[in-house]
Amino acid sequence: MVSRNLPSTAAMQCFEAAARHMSFTRAADELNLTQSAVSKQVAHLESTLQHKLFRRVRRSLVLTPEGAIFLSDVRKILAQLEMSTHTIMTYSGNSEVLKVATLPSFGSRWLADKLPPFLAANPGISLEFHDRVEDFDLEQQDIDVALFYGHGSWPNLACHKLVDEEMVAVAALSLLDRHPIHTPSDLAQLPLLHLSTRPDAWHHWFASQEIATDRSYHGTRFETFPMLVRTAMAGGGVALVPHFTVDEELADKRLAQAWPHRLHSESAYYLVYPEHLGELGKVRRFVEHITASAECRV
Repeated sequence: MVSRNLPSTAAMQCFEAAARHMSFTRAADELNLTQSAVSKQVAHLESTLQHKLFRRVRRSLVLTPEGAIFLSDVRKILAQLEMSTHTIMTYSGNSEVLKVATLPSFGSRWLADKLPPFLAANPGISLEFHDRVEDFDLEQQDIDVALFYGHGSWPNLACHKLVDEEMVAVAALSLLDRHPIHTPSDLAQLPLLHLSTRPDAWHHWFASQEIATDRSYHGTRFETFPMLVRTAMAGGGVALVPHFTVDEELADKRLAQAWPHRLHSESAYYLVYPEHLGELGKVRRFVEHITASAECRV
């Protein structure tokens, strides 16, 4: 075994509590320990780190520069450990965990309502979801299955096409009432809202109608669709978004199509997973269910 300089969890807890209270006595009360025990844990930690973490100033504790740096990391470590503990506690002893990464909007607007039938049919599988806004290496991040947007060909990944994408220009009725749209060119005079990962989306929307404008790249940019859509609903501009992300808002008239044209994207949404996981039961059952749901919707 290789020797590792890893401080104990107890020592880190004592240090964090002492730093928060700036008192060994109050830290001891919180942790149900003696003041001497807390002091010894901190001293052992200082010995391991070979740096003093506290100094005394007029009978009060003050963090040293090294202590302040270490405190930030210790808090992150303890928070992660607590979160991991709570996560494991939620799993039943008979459950398999399937880790799924999805684009936030696609997950909430398309995938979510496909999950209850899967969960009912597979009580032995616990789903753990992670939001991702860009492609990533599944195995490096310990993800079993992901929902990607793109061309449908990623190295070492099995890919199943789920749904095509049609982009629509939407805005609040109040904005369209103030600025009537008679031609698609009129939209270029309004504030255009963009998704930061698709900086040329408006350019393609105008170009597909043979419209040239120098304003297609201008406007506010958002990392995800939800905030972009909310800004459009508030009258902040015209958003170019996949139809499925706003079908509810269009139905209840919180948004309206600013112009009827729909831009069919060259890319689509895919269910992907590492090829060698394809025969794993939990992966296979999830893939079969989601792809069947996609076919039913079509």
